[in-house]
Amino acid sequence: MLKKIVLSVVVASAALAVTVYPAHAVQRNNEQKAARAQMMAGKGKSLRSIENMVLPRMPDSQYLGPEYDPSAKVYRLKFIRNGRVIFVDVDGRTGAILRQRR
Repeated sequence: MLKKIVLSVVVASAALAVTVYPAHAVQRNNEQKAARAQMMAGKGKSLRSIENMVLPRMPDSQYLGPEYDPSAKVYRLKFIRNGRVIFVDVDGRTGAILRQRR
């Protein structure tokens, strides 16, 4: 009986994960397409150039990755240091650091 309950919970969790993941993946793909289109049109910096500028300024932090907001044209680079998450918002057009939050 207990095995059936555990198996049911595992199957339900797996089904939920499969249905939730594609929606997030589609949103992420759209963000990447928007960032690339703006960069190719000469309206923005590449993620690589922004990372090359910001990462050296965060020497004691582990880089977790970027997010991109196409409507604001802002990259949010995420870091972790001493158990705290740090967000660095960077203008995708100019590469200027807009703010850093903990």
